Amino acid sequence: MRVGVLTGGGDCPGLNAVIRSIVRKGVQEYAFDFVGLRDGWLGALKGHVVPLDISSVRGILPRGGTILGSSRTNPFKHEDGLRRVRDTLSAHDVDALIVIGGEDTLGAATELSRQGINLVGVPKTIDNDVSGTDFTFGFDTAVGIATEAIDRLHTTAESHMRTLVVEVMGRHSGWIAIHAGVAGGANAILIPERPFDIEQVCGWVRSRFKINYAPIVVVAEGAVPHEGQMILKDQTLDEFGHVRLSGIGEWLAQEISERTGTDARTTVLGHIQRGGTPSAFDRWLATRFGLHAVDAVKDGDFGTMVALHGTDIVRVPLADATGKTKRVDRSLYDEFEVFFG
Repeated sequence: MRVGVLTGGGDCPGLNAVIRSIVRKGVQEYAFDFVGLRDGWLGALKGHVVPLDISSVRGILPRGGTILGSSRTNPFKHEDGLRRVRDTLSAHDVDALIVIGGEDTLGAATELSRQGINLVGVPKTIDNDVSGTDFTFGFDTAVGIATEAIDRLHTTAESHMRTLVVEVMGRHSGWIAIHAGVAGGANAILIPERPFDIEQVCGWVRSRFKINYAPIVVVAEGAVPHEGQMILKDQTLDEFGHVRLSGIGEWLAQEISERTGTDARTTVLGHIQRGGTPSAFDRWLATRFGLHAVDAVKDGDFGTMVALHGTDIVRVPLADATGKTKRVDRSLYDEFEVFFG
């Protein structure tokens, strides 16, 4: 059997660990032949396919990014997209496809599966917002990087007695913000699931200054105030119809300065959160996902996604995993409000 592998969407620590484990087990235990589709669904559309063997995956376990490249291409936004994907798989004798990606990449995979293409999904996103799995790889690394940044910013904030607003990734869900914010001792955490009251945020800031401590405000990029819409630098859309986020941190810092009469600055972590070496946990999880994805292909269990439930790797229907976004529960957020202000 010949199996194709592709990585789509934003790059993410742990992608190479998945590719490595897929190829190692597939070749050594099942005698599968592998090819990689370059740059996600773009490679499937353009027929850009490269060989994958054990020698090509040696040494990639600790490397960030993806050796196969990635893109935010939506095959259904291109003329004859379905036919072109089918033609690429047929031309290279690909019997099954392992698709590693987040909500958009796996959403396309779900529709392709409905159209009869044999594929298995692997959940990847630093936002941890794919339903059906407790955690996605890349998330732990992003939280660790954001937490370290918050730790460092505390000393700068206190030295200058100013508010520092830390903007982290999180378009529809605040998993990074709430995990890193709690771990880093933030004095306010703002997430997309809970529209915030800017006056309440300023109240938390004032209360910190009253006891001679400088506040740290952690905000997910998709957070919005009660009285306004999402704060954006521009209205550009990608092929999945998503705006290119960023801007809420700068707006918050300006509002805090004007409303409290104190200095406030912004740090936008951006792509730093998903670049570089994956954490030990992400290497471990990504490796397990790859091993179980190959097993699903061997079993012919197509139209499924591997997922972490507790400590077990299970298979869930792709349609269930991509039907909705996994969001932070209100009760979890409420647990931490005692630390705000």
